[in-house]
Amino acid sequence: MTEKNHKKILIAEDENAIAKALQLKLEHLGFNVELASNGEEALEALKKTKFDLMLLDIMMPKVDGFGVLAGLKNLNYKPIVLISSNLSQSSDRDKAISLGADDFLVKSDVSLKEIVDKINEALSL
Repeated sequence: MTEKNHKKILIAEDENAIAKALQLKLEHLGFNVELASNGEEALEALKKTKFDLMLLDIMMPKVDGFGVLAGLKNLNYKPIVLISSNLSQSSDRDKAISLGADDFLVKSDVSLKEIVDKINEALSL
């Protein structure tokens, strides 16, 4: 059993095709993965389960990614947060980082492999 088998990842992403592709890839690599299709689901999942890392989209229904980041302050732990967004303005990046995100990836600039590499790097695997 590898270290990855113990790592829990939450993917908060409203684009189902992207979320499923990431889930399949990460589960194939041995991670435990849960999906949330909106910010409200993400916050509920974060309350129930202690995740090691969250891949978070900004533009989501119900509660956006910024709202999810703000909601992390109400938890008794803080997962590593990688933003994966179509927003590419430096102001969006700065806002996410100031709210506690650890890194900011622009979806159109990164491949699935690069996202997985970032996750491994963030989890020091």
